[in-house]
Amino acid sequence: MKRIDVVGFGPGGYEYMTVQAIAAMKAADVIVGYTTYIDLIKDIFPDKNFLNTPMTREVERCRIALEEAKKGQQVALISSGDSGIYGMAGIMLQVVQASGEDIPVRIIPGVTAASAGASMLGAPLMNDFAIISLSDLMVPITQIMLRVKCAAEGDFVICLYNPKSRKRKDYLEKAADIIMTYRKPETPVGIVRRAGRENSSCEVTTLKELKNAEVDMFTIVIIGNSMTYVQDGKIITPRGYVLEEV
Repeated sequence: MKRIDVVGFGPGGYEYMTVQAIAAMKAADVIVGYTTYIDLIKDIFPDKNFLNTPMTREVERCRIALEEAKKGQQVALISSGDSGIYGMAGIMLQVVQASGEDIPVRIIPGVTAASAGASMLGAPLMNDFAIISLSDLMVPITQIMLRVKCAAEGDFVICLYNPKSRKRKDYLEKAADIIMTYRKPETPVGIVRRAGRENSSCEVTTLKELKNAEVDMFTIVIIGNSMTYVQDGKIITPRGYVLEEV
């Protein structure tokens, strides 16, 4: 029986794709995805049939995947990063369940932006952390800022996705103000642009200076907890191991 594979292909580069993700896309008769994500993998799988939709058309994308599967096609519905972290996994399961169709759905994980970005900065996520998206397309901004407050109060390392867009220019500044209520201004902050993709870059700054940083929708921001420090240009959040003296 044909199935739908919901594939997290990582940041975009082939070297970040898992063996399982590559195998699923190679086995697919058709690959469905957001236009920008399709553009990232077209050259890697040039012989495939691609179907794409623009941003904010996620439900339509899932319905296209379902219709292709009903035709007997093996389908790969792709997400960048991990398909189950702000990806297409949940929506695809909901669409299939609502349809009543008996079509298997397999979720294939991938390297999410937090992992890719953290590796460029050092080891900032070595202790408990929270990932919060500042996009309010699906969640009210009041709820988002409450989550930021709770994560800050709980001393979690905080990884912020979608920190700024043309319409959301001050959300990161508001989040920084909330976090600074519970953290020192000198708390290390890592900013990673286009993590794992061509022309990626990263920089280390502080919570106090975060408001002045240049960020966009392709940026993630990792804010350390009370134990996080910087050494030799690397951000490190201790796990708690005791290092024996030699």
